[in-house]
Amino acid sequence: MEMLNPKSWKAPRGYNNGVSVEGRQIFVAGQIAWDKDCAIVSQDFSEQVRQVLSNILEVLAVAGAGPEHLVRLTWFVKDKQEYTSNLREIGEVYRSVVGKNFPAMTLVQVADLLEAGAKVEIEATAVLPNGQ
Repeated sequence: MEMLNPKSWKAPRGYNNGVSVEGRQIFVAGQIAWDKDCAIVSQDFSEQVRQVLSNILEVLAVAGAGPEHLVRLTWFVKDKQEYTSNLREIGEVYRSVVGKNFPAMTLVQVADLLEAGAKVEIEATAVLPNGQ
């Protein structure tokens, strides 16, 4: 895996501008903060992020992949102010669930999410190297 960050640009924090990989691609549908019974786990933004990331890793595990195989995350949030005011907690949650793998990421504020109570939805792309 090669991280693609132009040397003349300011270094990104918590993500990479691009990622180059070869291997088997895994596409994870947008995940929300549901538990195994499809109930939202909390109204706390950071706790929703924890559950969403955990759900992504559970899906990846079915393919034999882990957080180190993530190459792209697209975050959809209902309220960018709630996201930015929780950045420290989100960073702590992210590192505790995903570790220090920072793929290419995009964050988009949306008018709403389909499921009532969901504050964040994240879709993911991962790549298992050839031979795994």
